[in-house]
Amino acid sequence: MLSVSLLLVLVVVCALAFDYINGFHDTANAIATVVSTRVLSPRKAIIMAACLNFVGALVSTQVAITVASGLVDTARFQIADIHQPAALAAKLQHPADPVSQYLATQLSPETQALLGQYTVGTAASQELQGAMVADLNRVITQTDLYSAERFAGIALKPKTVAKAKDSSKLKPEELANTNRALLEKGYPQELDSNQQTFQVVILAAILGAIAWNLITWKFGIPSSSSHALIGGLCGAAIIHGGLPFVLWGGIVKKVLVPLVGSPAMGFVIGFLLMGGIFRTLAHVHPGRVSASFRHLQIFSAAAMAFTHGLNDAQKSMGIITMALVSARLIPEPVVPTWVVLSCAIAMALGTSVGGWRIIKTMGHKIIRLEPVHGFAAETSSAIVLFVTSHFGMPVSTTHVISGSIFGVGASKRLSAVRWGVAQSMVMAWVLTLPAAGLVAALSYELLMLVGLGK
Repeated sequence: MLSVSLLLVLVVVCALAFDYINGFHDTANAIATVVSTRVLSPRKAIIMAACLNFVGALVSTQVAITVASGLVDTARFQIADIHQPAALAAKLQHPADPVSQYLATQLSPETQALLGQYTVGTAASQELQGAMVADLNRVITQTDLYSAERFAGIALKPKTVAKAKDSSKLKPEELANTNRALLEKGYPQELDSNQQTFQVVILAAILGAIAWNLITWKFGIPSSSSHALIGGLCGAAIIHGGLPFVLWGGIVKKVLVPLVGSPAMGFVIGFLLMGGIFRTLAHVHPGRVSASFRHLQIFSAAAMAFTHGLNDAQKSMGIITMALVSARLIPEPVVPTWVVLSCAIAMALGTSVGGWRIIKTMGHKIIRLEPVHGFAAETSSAIVLFVTSHFGMPVSTTHVISGSIFGVGASKRLSAVRWGVAQSMVMAWVLTLPAAGLVAALSYELLMLVGLGK
């Protein structure tokens, strides 16, 4: 069994590997159109994308914070976390210390009834253990757990105390993690830390996402690296502790709604922008239009590469930050500078490798692209990615650029778009979340089987 520190190192290494793979897997998102229209050579386009991916990754951490704290419950107790259930039951049945006295007032009627039937010195029933876990999970959401008198004599980290004193101002995820840390210190023998097993959850999520990314890259399918990671995280969390471990409100608001909305927004903006260009330049000679947009497309491709780094590099930042929070190395999901820099570098290096199979699909098979089409698609995508990054939504750049290209093609005529390609791409998108989740769940079971967890 590896220690928490070694598991954390493994998580960080694998997260950076995912960022690297994400870079070459999603290179096509930023440069497919500018290469397909022959505005830039592949070499120049990749260098530009790598540099601007790096810069974009340094600008914001809103998406990383969403991934680190808004999708999975890292503080939730489960029965396996009660190391000595009989001892905990005895302390709650006859509370002597201040922490137990407080918890005794928070017990549900069901738990009180089961404790009334419990005989000290005997094994606690599964029903009683489940009831105590439910009460613990309710207590960690409350703002009145900590007081200086209640935790007097218990060694607490200064940062934990500072957070606990300001508990009414904490976000729900921060409050739950702070209160869990307090309870673990209050019951060092009875309660087990979830630090080690949750590192396995995160590691399994990354491995599931990497596996799905490599499969889709091998076959040239423009699936979403972002949603592969989120699907992997959900799958590993569910197999670890069940459906309650996933914060479904965050998944719906921050993942599923943007999953549909971001490519639709790209389609609409691309359709309107391309239609506006057609109407405005209808009487200009096509050669002059093409020449002008050959220059303009360099700027739109640069904007696309920048916003790709702005959104996509942050997923790995969020995963590493989640691992640091669950390992109690940082008290809140604020991305450390070293994490920002390492993820930015990993994505830039991956981008420099390129992803030629997916470039062919993105740049040639959907519609026949000219510089004006590339400009409209890239500009539309950059707008969508900038807005979603600002609001902390981990969207898929693959979905966004694809939707924009479809919108640009449809503005000319619906038959200009190869809808058969669109159908196969949508199927890949729909499959990404459950497929990555399934691979991550299998990875979790294998990691636990070989002894990485408890």
